[in-house]
Amino acid sequence: METPAETYREDGFTLARWQLADEPELTATVNGSLEHIGAWMIWATGGYTAEDSAEFLRTTRRAWASGETHDFAIRVDGAIAGAVGIMAREGGVEIGYWLAREFVGRGLVTRAVRVLTAEAFRLGAGYVEIKHDERNVRSGAVPARLGFTKVRTEPADKPPAPSCTGTNHVWRLARTPCSAPAAP
Repeated sequence: METPAETYREDGFTLARWQLADEPELTATVNGSLEHIGAWMIWATGGYTAEDSAEFLRTTRRAWASGETHDFAIRVDGAIAGAVGIMAREGGVEIGYWLAREFVGRGLVTRAVRVLTAEAFRLGAGYVEIKHDERNVRSGAVPARLGFTKVRTEPADKPPAPSCTGTNHVWRLARTPCSAPAAP
């Protein structure tokens, strides 16, 4: 897959490539939603420090340059609302996401995933997958809304966060001649 743009502007939000200068705001955003994010993301359990943010931002910068991962901040009125990323896989990509508590229920992740799915197909990905813990019903609603098909369950490849079972549902949307995810 080719490299995506660094910024996507949509009605009501922006997807922007992470910058090193985002560290203080990223740290504050995650810490402001630790209980919410940490329930599903192991990296957000037990606190999130400025060094955690700085390490993530350095890592995402290297991964962007190598084409391994393309991570974006989801911004609403300039503020970080969450994150979404495209991870290279054999023949396709995986999309992952999280949202700060105060931004849940606005359709932001669904719309962000729709944008990045269409872009992944435009840039040559053969498929897009989304994985989530079987208990994370809200996360699973995103691919369901966008026309993805649940194709399998599998063990999580990392130790599960507190609310997780360690079993992931895997959703897939394959590229077709007219690929575009369904409108929510």
